[in-house]
Amino acid sequence: MQYRTIAHTTVSAIGLGAMPLSIEHRPDETQAIATIHAALDAGVTLIDTADSYHWHADEAGHNELLIARALAGYGGDTSGVLVATKGGRGRPGDGSWTVTATPAHLRRAAEASAKRLGVDAIGLYQLHKPDPAVPWAESVGALRDLLDAGTIRAAGISNVTTAQIRQAHQILGDGLASVQNQYSPAVRDSEPELRLSAQLGLAFLPWSPLGGLSRSSLDGPSGPTSLGTAFHRVAAERGTSPQQVALAWLLARSPVVIPVPGASRPASITDSARAADVTLSEEELARLEDVLPSDQRPPRVGQ
Repeated sequence: MQYRTIAHTTVSAIGLGAMPLSIEHRPDETQAIATIHAALDAGVTLIDTADSYHWHADEAGHNELLIARALAGYGGDTSGVLVATKGGRGRPGDGSWTVTATPAHLRRAAEASAKRLGVDAIGLYQLHKPDPAVPWAESVGALRDLLDAGTIRAAGISNVTTAQIRQAHQILGDGLASVQNQYSPAVRDSEPELRLSAQLGLAFLPWSPLGGLSRSSLDGPSGPTSLGTAFHRVAAERGTSPQQVALAWLLARSPVVIPVPGASRPASITDSARAADVTLSEEELARLEDVLPSDQRPPRVGQ
């Protein structure tokens, strides 16, 4: 396992996105806990969750409670595991997602998350999404208050723009530790946010990092292009999985990148964790980029 840094905490270069363990189509608890234990066995020391990772309206915090039980029941040492949770979103139970990022809500949510996780202070607490009804500075100010109160040790922001990152950094200073946006082989809209994160020394946690692995994920002038096919071919040549190649590609993007692939089976996270041992050659990286239009081939960041 390779290791990277969030604030002053060393974590595995591949994290576990725990959302699939608690939302619709989730596995039973035995399999869910086995998946978390498999992640720990593979050297994963970053688990990403949120108070809104649940299915039914009356089970807020389902994922946090599940992780707490899994850690308590693990036979090995879990003192080095960073559980990063999020607040500011909700799920009414009809499949939709809401956004509430008022300071009062975030304060209550963080305190409730800490209680569910069984910790005195949350290692990394992330504002899940900007609330259009609340000034951004007020929501971020709530993170500042949580830091000052000792409820959280480090703050993160998610689903944000470069302007929001800059403002949050002004308010939080060294208290801001991470940015979590969607980023994958197929979805690169957050390239500017990745670049800014690297400049500011913030960890960048791509969510849904495996998008684009379908063999026909993009359409070109002569039909489906080979974005997904390129990853499959490199994987076949290496005798590994396309998922490992995609995660290794992300790790090569910048030293600040820490992907958090979701998993609902032990085999899935075990496979993903092995991506930390895959170092792609310059020729392989070029092949994975050459299938994209030239304006979508950004240089690697912070290297």
